[in-house]
Order: sequence, then structure tokens, then C-alpha cells
Amino acid sequence: MKRVFQQSFGGPTVIEAISRELLHFSRMDSGKTSRRVNPETPVINLSTSYKNKHFHEVSPKGLDLRKVICLLQDPLTTNLKERHLFVLKKLLKRNQHGFLLRELADISQILNICAEKVSDHPKYASFLCEALEICRLPFLKERSSDELIYSQDATEFLSSMGRLMRVQHAEVQEHVLESVKSFLSSEAPADLAEELQPTSPVYRLQRLERSDLPKTLLLSTGALQNQPCMQLQLLLILQLLSSCSDMSCRSLLDAGGAETICLHMNAADQSGRVLSCSSEILWNLLESSGREEAVAQLSSLECVLSLKEAFSSLLELSSHGSNLQLRNFLLVIMTRVAGNPDCPLVESFLAKQLLGFITFPELSSPSAQEPFYSSEDLKMRRLLLNLLVVMSRNVAALQLLRDERVMVNLLQLVNPDAPPGGAAQQEELQLQALEALASVAPVMLCDYLSYHGNTYLLLLLDRCIDASGCRKAQTQRCIRVLRSVTALGEKAVSQDLCDQGAISQLLGIIIQMEALSDEDDVVTIETMSNIQLILSTLCETDLHRKELFGFEGVEMVICFLRKGPEKFYSGLGHNKLLVSTVDCVWSCIVGCCVTEYQFLAKEGTSLLLDLLRAGPRCLRSIIFSTLLDLCNNPNTQPQILGWRDVGGQTAPRVLLQLWREEEEELGVLRNQHGGIEDPKKPLLTRVQEDNSGLSFPANVPSAAVLETSESLRVKIYLLFCSLGFQDLPGLSAGDHVTLSIVRRYLDLKVGEVWKEISSELVLDGVKPIRSDQDALTSICKTSEDTVRSIMEEQRCILEEQKQEEIREEMLIYAEMKSHHKQKELAAEAWDRYVSRTSDYSILKAEKTQREKSMKSRLRLEEAAADHPAKQFISHILAVELSGGQGPAGVDVTLARTSV
Repeated sequence: MKRVFQQSFGGPTVIEAISRELLHFSRMDSGKTSRRVNPETPVINLSTSYKNKHFHEVSPKGLDLRKVICLLQDPLTTNLKERHLFVLKKLLKRNQHGFLLRELADISQILNICAEKVSDHPKYASFLCEALEICRLPFLKERSSDELIYSQDATEFLSSMGRLMRVQHAEVQEHVLESVKSFLSSEAPADLAEELQPTSPVYRLQRLERSDLPKTLLLSTGALQNQPCMQLQLLLILQLLSSCSDMSCRSLLDAGGAETICLHMNAADQSGRVLSCSSEILWNLLESSGREEAVAQLSSLECVLSLKEAFSSLLELSSHGSNLQLRNFLLVIMTRVAGNPDCPLVESFLAKQLLGFITFPELSSPSAQEPFYSSEDLKMRRLLLNLLVVMSRNVAALQLLRDERVMVNLLQLVNPDAPPGGAAQQEELQLQALEALASVAPVMLCDYLSYHGNTYLLLLLDRCIDASGCRKAQTQRCIRVLRSVTALGEKAVSQDLCDQGAISQLLGIIIQMEALSDEDDVVTIETMSNIQLILSTLCETDLHRKELFGFEGVEMVICFLRKGPEKFYSGLGHNKLLVSTVDCVWSCIVGCCVTEYQFLAKEGTSLLLDLLRAGPRCLRSIIFSTLLDLCNNPNTQPQILGWRDVGGQTAPRVLLQLWREEEEELGVLRNQHGGIEDPKKPLLTRVQEDNSGLSFPANVPSAAVLETSESLRVKIYLLFCSLGFQDLPGLSAGDHVTLSIVRRYLDLKVGEVWKEISSELVLDGVKPIRSDQDALTSICKTSEDTVRSIMEEQRCILEEQKQEEIREEMLIYAEMKSHHKQKELAAEAWDRYVSRTSDYSILKAEKTQREKSMKSRLRLEEAAADHPAKQFISHILAVELSGGQGPAGVDVTLARTSV
């Protein structure tokens, strides 16, 4: 042997170098340091018997991972496979209970090095498989802080483990999948050392979802096309990851996961589980936070064709229940994808195929020809009807809907005279058809009218509302359809409904529902609200229809107004019902003398004011609009002025309070008394002040003009114009201060607009000609004079109020003084009484005084009897004015003559 080496390498020098190198690795394994050899020394492959003879046993506990990496990478030892496998085996033996978190970085590097060597030396694959067996176990930590310190190492380790799928070795790939599958749910061995603790499943999931493992597994899908069993196992793992982590779904979507899975879902598979798993993964991606990205990926033409192929294959295998469920599941996924306007449903002919199943149900399943559907076939028909709702939003699909006569099929399902199959199934399909019709009818209005859709719905309503009660679900959906078609404002639809007596029919329905239903019934509340909106649309512009609304409609509206806003925020729909009721008053009653007089006779104006006072802020605008139009009737004004709220406040005072609240909301500057604080900003709001430095185009209203359309101040001003500004009852001094602003609101607003025009000219650099400039100056001066006059008026009102308060205070003081004087007199009388009862001399003097007083009174009476009273006639001789106030300023000279 020695001779062979000498002949090959030229002498004993090389053999000595090899011996030194072997001694170096033996010391490295035992934890001792050694001197590096000459890097120019050639690498020699020794036989197994020679290495076993000269190498010492390696101690697992003393193994240094950095030295193992050097052993694997060093050019001098890169070909020592047996030595590598020997050391790696010891490494696995030491970590048989799991890898330590602090060593994951080095172990990851070792796995990567071995993975690179598998292609040339397949023996390394056995080490990878054994290492992946250990990867199934939880990571181990020596301290509680290890999870935080080595979290990035754990994440990178899992990413490296996923990259082992690139190794062209079936056993390694299979072990990778098994390791990932068991990683999240595995438990630590029972004989684990006390100083080691396994990481929690939550920690493992967090590290896994932050790694590239899901993305790497997804990219391995194409490489496993020829291995169906392993491909199925990979899909099962992706299904598990996508169902337990939203971040994993995002990682899959970033790698085009939805498109990749969809394109491989029709792979040959005898078990049939590939399509099922792929569908589950797609659904998980559609339900994740990246649903928009998933829909966008599935909207490509290739993906839509793949979904079409899968759906068609399941239609051919419709005998098994699992296939029927999977078929319906795919239909749900296609419905989600169809919601994307860029989805090529029409181009792929998928839409035509699905619409054919709606028009001819027998094509989808043989059981569709029977009087009763199976449960899965019934679900499919309902899903197809739901798909119609989504497709109706796609403009490209509308012509296809017309060509396939979808409207006829929907109306046949709605038809109350349709032949009964199963009563429950027929009702479910009818409800689903009505839901679809509510979305399809507005976009296919011509077909809806040509096939007499209103007639079908009104007949169905007659069947739903009868003496035996009300079928709430059908009634609710019928009204929804009518609401959707009438909301378009098409005269043909409204005229068709009115010609068939829809107004009286709808009034009868809402009155019956209000009488029989519970106040907390959400379905009934929604239905009644929609009926009122339909009536408002029908009667808004037609006087004859308002007369048809008549006394019955007025009674209905009064009934709902009397309920008040107590349940406005209950969340049951009372808010919509209250708004629709006020809108019904405005559209169906106001403008027709007959209904207006009936409404006023029922004290409808007072109910509106009650609602204005106690209702929420969002109702004020529509109530003010209704009252303004109602004020055209001369009988409205006395009712408004005579109204009082619960606290006794009058309507003008409530209106002024609402004005102040509106100005506070808008941020208008006012002083503590509600008067104008800044004469240059009498009406300026916070929004106008923020936009004061902007210049608006000619076709865009400025902030001052726009405020008039959004604020309640204009409506309050117009209402006061109807009521008048003089002799308003129940106003305080503060109310009069506010009223002075309201009265001049139009003048102030005009001045504000002119000031805005002047500032915009300055901003645009436009200099008016002299006459225009003089006009602007004059207008601005007039506006400022108006503001000063208002401020002076407000000052006088406040001064008068102050004087009145002083007079009232003096009266109170006089009354207090009188009471005090009476108390003093009472005390003095009591003292005299006590002195009389306690001192006889005082009592005797008091008696003498009384006797004298009585004698003088008698003498006076006798003298009056001897001289009877004479009667005189007075004549005014002269009248002179002395300049004083009232009667005290008149001097009268009289002459008296006895009779």
C-alpha cells in the first residue's frame, strides 16, 4: 500500500501530510485544536478500512457544528464522504429529540450543503431523510428568551426546509412533506431532558407563516406533476396551511397561488381528491384578506377555462353525493370570480353554459326532470339564480341574459299559478328568484315590462296577503322588486302599476301589516318602509295619484307619525321607516288640497313639529322641506303658531333654538348672547373660512353658495318668511337677538357672496374697471352698514332686556320692603298687646283713648246726617300739556255746579 502511494504521488511526503490531516479531524471531533495543513496538498480518497483503522470515535456531546461545516466545505475534505456521513450520523444522534433553537442556523447550513451533494452522492439523501424525521419534532429551547432571540433563525430554517423540495430525490421530497405536515401538531418526546423545553404550537405556526415555506411548496407543484400521490400530499399540506393562517394565504397569493392551483386542479387523479383539495385551497384564498388578489388571479382566461373544465367533468359524474357537493362548491367559487368585471365569462362561453342550466334545468342533472329535486340539485338551482345577480352587474353579459330569455324563466318561477312540485322547494326557488329579480329587473327593464313583470308581482302579493294572514318572506321580496324598478323613475313602470290599482293595493297591505305585526319584526318594518317609498315615487309628480292616496293614506301616515322617534336607534329599521313616512307626507300629501286638508284636520302639522323637536338631527332637513311646502296652505300657519311642545315652548322659539344649534355646528362666530361678534363675518362658517383662499371655476358653486343647499338656515329663514317676523309668541330677549339675524339673512348672504366675488377677483389677479369697482365698493359698504344696524338692534334689545330686569328687580325689592314693613308693624302690635296685658296703667290709658276716638266718630256721623250731600255737575274749562309722560303731563281746569 505504501508503495502504491509513493508511486502515485512521488514519495513519503504526501503520506505524512495525509496522516497529519486525519489526525487534525480526529482532534477536531474530540474538541481539541489542531494546526492547519498546507492547502496545496492534494486530496486523497482513502478506503473505508483505512479510515476506520486510523479515526477515533467522535463524542456526540462535544460536536462543534462550525467544525462540521468546515469539514463539509473545506476543499481538503470535501470528498471524504464516509467521514462526512459518520460525523452527520453523530449529529443526528445528539439531536434525536429535536433541534435546539440556538443551533438552527448551523443545522440549516449543513442541510443545504448536503442537499447540494445529493445529486453527485445519493448517500447524503439518507442523512437528509433522517434529519427531516427530526424536523417533525418541536424546536427545543434552553431558556424562555430563546424563542425571541432565535426567532429569525427558526424562520430561515423552515424556509431552508422547504427548499429541500428542489432536491431531485423522491424520498427526500416525501420526508419534507411529512415533516411539514407533522410540524404543527407534533409533541416532544417523553424522555426529554429537564433543562430543555419544547416550543409551543402557536410559536411554530408564527414562524412557519413568516417563512417562505408555503411559497416554496407551492412552486414545487409543477415538479410533482408525474407523481400524483406526492402531488396530492402536497395539496393536502397547502390546504392545511391556507386554512390555519391568513399570512400563509398572503404568501401563497404573492407567488400566484390561486392561478397555480387552478391550472393544476384538473390533473389526472384516480382518487378524485386533487380537485377537492384544490377547490378547498381556492376557497381559503378567496376567504383570506387577499381575496381581491385571489379573484384577480382566477379571472384570467386560462383559469376560467380550467374552472369550466372541472365543472363540466363533475356534471358528468353527478351520480355520487360527494361529486354533487363539489360541483356546487365550484359553482360558489365561480360566482365569486364572476364578481370581477374583468372576468372573461362571456369570452370563455362559461356564462352561456351556466345560463343554459337556468333556462333548461334538466341539463344540469337528471333529477331536475322529476317533481322533487334532490337537496344538492336544489342548492345548485339556487346558486345559479344567485349567479344571475352577479352577472347582471357585468355589462358584457346583459345581451347574453336577453338572448337566453332569463327574464321569462325568473317570472315563471315567481308565477303564483306555477304547478306545485314540492311545496317547500317551490317556495325556496320562488324566494331565490325574487331576490335575483330585484337585481336583474332594473337592468333589463324592457324585458321586465314586455313580459308583464308587474302583473306577476301584484298577483303574487294578492296570494301572500289574504284573510288567513301574511307570508312575510314572499311579501318582503315582492316589495323589494317593485322598489327596485320604481326607483328608476321610469314613467312606463309607474303608469303600469297605477293602472293595475297598485296604490290602493299597497295601502291595504301596509295597513294590514301594521295592525297584525310586532313592532320589533325586522322583516315587516323593512317591507312597510319600502311600500311607503314606492308610494312616494308613484305619487310625487301626479295630482290624480295623490287623490287616490286619499283619506286611507293620510290615516296610515298619521298612525306612523304618532309612534315618534323613540325606537329610531333600535337597529331594527325604525329609522328608515320614520324617514320614509315623512317622505310619504311630502310626496303623497303635500300639493293636493284634498289630502292636505285631511292631514291638517288630523293635526299632522303638530306631529311633524313634535318630530322636529324630539327627533334626531338627520330628520330635520326633510321635515323642514315638508313644512315649507305645507305652508302654502293657509290653514298651516295657525297650527304652527298655536303649537306647544311638552315644555310649553312655541314653534318660533324652537326654530330659533335649532338655528343656534346649526350655527354652532357650522362654527359661526357668535358672542355670549347669540349676537354678531365679527361684523366682517356675520354668517361665515368654518368651512368657508378654510376655503377663503381658494378660487373656484365658473361651473363650480363657491362655498357661500354651496352652504345654502346644505345648511338648515335657509329653510328656517323661509319658514319664518311664511310665519312672519312680528308678534311671534313665546320669544325671549335672546330669541329676539337671533331673530334679528334671521330676518336679515338674505341681505347678509347676498353681501357675503359679493365679498367672495371680490376676493376671488383679487386671487385671480383681475382688476375691475372703475365703474365695477365702485359698484363692488358700494355693495360691500351697504352690507357692512346692514351688519352694523343689526348689531345696533341687538344692542338695543339687550339694553331693553337689562332695563326690564332692573325694573323687575326693583319690584322685587319693593315687595321685600313691604313684607319687611308688615313684619315690623306686626311686631309693634304684638309689643303693644303684651304691654297692655302686663301693665294696668297702659291698659287704662288705651281704654280712655278708644273712648275719645268713638265719641269723635259719633259727632262726625251726626253732623253728616244734619247736612245731606249735594250733587254737582263738572265742566272742563281748559286743558294744558305740561310735557310729562302719561296722565301726569296733562293739566285740566274744571268748573263745578251743584244740582
